[in-house]
Amino acid sequence: MSTEGLTHHTSSRFNEDLERIRASVLEMGGLVELQLRDALAGIDSGDSAIISSVAEQELRINQMERSIDEDCSRVLATRAPAATDLRLLIAVLKTITDLERIGDEGEKVAAIAVHMAGIERPRTRYRELRHIGVLVTAMVRDALDAFARLDADLAFRVARRDRTVDEEYEAIHRQCITFMMEDPRTIRRALDVMWVVRALERIGDHAKNICEYVIYTVHGKDVRHTRLEDAELELRAVAGRAPN
Repeated sequence: MSTEGLTHHTSSRFNEDLERIRASVLEMGGLVELQLRDALAGIDSGDSAIISSVAEQELRINQMERSIDEDCSRVLATRAPAATDLRLLIAVLKTITDLERIGDEGEKVAAIAVHMAGIERPRTRYRELRHIGVLVTAMVRDALDAFARLDADLAFRVARRDRTVDEEYEAIHRQCITFMMEDPRTIRRALDVMWVVRALERIGDHAKNICEYVIYTVHGKDVRHTRLEDAELELRAVAGRAPN
């Protein structure tokens, strides 16, 4: 579903309001992506200056959430939107909450990265964190792409990746426990790694949430707390029964 799929309005101002809100969400999403990449770069580089940059980005993300929330509230109060437009605004309000929470988790990652820089770095240079970081960053990017294009098919594909992130999280968690049991000197480092992967796993959850809001906007179906495969099959069956 593209932008043209939104309900046509006699009021061009209404259309402009909706497009401005969508653009603001994507701008906020871009800042969240940048913050996450910077936080992960801090783990690689051990640069203690990274946390100040990420903290500044977090303040901007919070400001944008408030601004978009106010815009949506104004449109809801003055325009009384219906159908797809109403679903879009509901999805926007939920999406910006998840983006703000991704920002919170990104700030945690940056803070832990600074702490990790002060201890002996393993020979692997936290390779396992880089791998799950790539997975999660791609999920956030593609979830925002699905939102930008209102592409439910892409949203389903991205949401399914959350299982891979969960599997990586569990594997790293088990590995860290093993290290701590075998060598108590690794406890501090292992705990830092566990905090980072927990934050990244939560970011994956928030990216999945955004995909679910896209599906809701396009199809009017709430797929939360349901198996994605079942929801996708049901929606395809409905589309197949729809008249040409």
